[in-house]
Amino acid sequence: MKTIGLIGGMSWNSTHEYYRIINEAVNERLGGYHSAKIVMHSVDFGETHALEDGREAQLVDLLIDLARHIEKAGADFLVMCSNTMHEFMDEVGNSIDIPVLHIADATAERILASGIKKVGLLGTKKTMEEDFYKSRLAELHGLEIIIPGEADRKAVDDVIFDELCYGKALEKSRVEFRRIIQQLIEQGAEGIILGCTEIPMIVQPDDSPVPIFDTTRIHALKAVDLALGQ
Repeated sequence: MKTIGLIGGMSWNSTHEYYRIINEAVNERLGGYHSAKIVMHSVDFGETHALEDGREAQLVDLLIDLARHIEKAGADFLVMCSNTMHEFMDEVGNSIDIPVLHIADATAERILASGIKKVGLLGTKKTMEEDFYKSRLAELHGLEIIIPGEADRKAVDDVIFDELCYGKALEKSRVEFRRIIQQLIEQGAEGIILGCTEIPMIVQPDDSPVPIFDTTRIHALKAVDLALGQ
């Protein structure tokens, strides 16, 4: 079994899910007392989130330092437990000698396997609005991406940072997400990407009439595939 390297804590709520999903999946596949081999560094999200506003160079340096420490600790490949932080994954990946499992690639693989080509994307404003995530899905994997309108993008972002990152999953916000998902479907979305690792706390498959692609679970299970050579 290979050792999985995790950069987590962005926020810890979703990182907890990564740890649970990975270990449960390893145990299901191997049985007995088996669990995953993991090297993890969980950051203080209060510090890293503050660096996103105008101090990206410091944030990149921090992520590179964490990745190098995880590599030195014996990880065979790296997983970053955040969609938004993949903005800096090229810089991080170029700084280490172990492979990086990109969350968008794992997600696109699952979407394409389902026969879907046009998907709605929910995530932080940065993930929905900037090109680092959408362009990878479109240019590398041939997917057509739809995002909500400006007001709804702000609503999604507010729920993520004002509620989900604090571990709050409010019913009123679930209803709002259902409305936004329905609007994406009306624009032609055949599936919905939960492109923030906290969103699965509030959106489940029965909240959407089209397939939901939970990036947290997809990413974690792909890590298990790589760890077990499957």
